[in-house]
Amino acid sequence: MPFALTQVRQIEALGFRAWPASSVHYDGSWSIRITPNHPAKRLNSVNPLDPGDTENIEKRVATAAERFRAAGRALIFRLSPLAPQKLESYLEKSGWTRFDESLVMIADLADVDLSDAREQEPERDTDRFAAASLRVQAESPEKKSSLVDVINAIRPAKGLFVREDADVPVSAAICICDGAMAGLLGIETAELERRRGHGRAIVKTALKWAVMQGARKAWLQVEAGNAGAIALYQSMGFKEAYRYAYWRAEHD
Repeated sequence: MPFALTQVRQIEALGFRAWPASSVHYDGSWSIRITPNHPAKRLNSVNPLDPGDTENIEKRVATAAERFRAAGRALIFRLSPLAPQKLESYLEKSGWTRFDESLVMIADLADVDLSDAREQEPERDTDRFAAASLRVQAESPEKKSSLVDVINAIRPAKGLFVREDADVPVSAAICICDGAMAGLLGIETAELERRRGHGRAIVKTALKWAVMQGARKAWLQVEAGNAGAIALYQSMGFKEAYRYAYWRAEHD
């Protein structure tokens, strides 16, 4: 059964609040999100939010490109089921490339077995969490400042979780509680520590905290090619709700 567009709009809005861009502009229903000091595509993309908004596509794409160019960014579109088919067809005919498809998955927390979840207080020190998260991802510590800025800009209740082995971080996750909905972001496990249960454990820890905050449902995003993570989330009760993908111009 297709996921209703009203539900897609709800999850998209939750996602924007959970991972806020430093600047947001609107061109009709196109949400133009730019964050010059952070590389995340979700923070630097145009997100169309109405399938019926198809006026002046060519001109609006060119205007968005100028805005991104002024910010030192290449224009990227993020197309969810809310994007007009006419826009996708225009990008395809104009030689744009579709890449990095992701699934949005949801779960009813009443159906997720959290009986073995460890109770853990979220990390309060954003700097410490950011450093641990980057270490888990094998990313440069120089990215810490921009990651801290994004985390500090999150307005809904947030839980920052790190799982350690012998005082070394092996997995990390962020849980955002926005009303009755909990979003899981930045779920990562160190490459040499995968398939040892750390990912499942930290997700359950985060969801147990979310339930204590009043959350009744959870959502997350995962790359379509990450079969292992998708299988993990499915085994916990998450189901695919919809997909989105990014588009970029060949010359960029």
